[in-house]
Amino acid sequence: MAIEIERKFLVRGDDWRHSASGARFRQGYLSTVHERTVRVRVIADTGYLTVKGATLGAARPEFEYVIPVDDAQAMLDRLCLRPLIEKTRYTLEYQGLVWEIDEFEGENTGLVVAEVELESEDQHISLPGWVGEEVTGDPRYYNSSLVANPYRNWRP
Repeated sequence: MAIEIERKFLVRGDDWRHSASGARFRQGYLSTVHERTVRVRVIADTGYLTVKGATLGAARPEFEYVIPVDDAQAMLDRLCLRPLIEKTRYTLEYQGLVWEIDEFEGENTGLVVAEVELESEDQHISLPGWVGEEVTGDPRYYNSSLVANPYRNWRP
């Protein structure tokens, strides 16, 4: 069984942009219950189906499979909960770790978060200067939660 261990942070400023490369993501959810999420995602011309279990601390079980892109597009268009998650994911390396920075669009415009995957929950990491508040344990920032309560609804 695959285990995903990651920490998530809000992003401050734009200093990260000069060394990051990005890819557009379109994703949706077939299930967003606490015990499991089932996600469909398209990145470029590849489709993915991902099943994740409940988060315990910074870890959770994760299973991801490549599926035909036409199937993924059909699921996104016809089966997934609304709104879909649209974002550009940028990647960059900092002190030996790969950081993924998600800049959300659509209903979640204005939200920018950074994630870093770890080997263990107690792994020491050095934070880049553009990393702000840690939101690892805050379920509002789960992509699956952004479907039910998009970021645009958070602000007055």
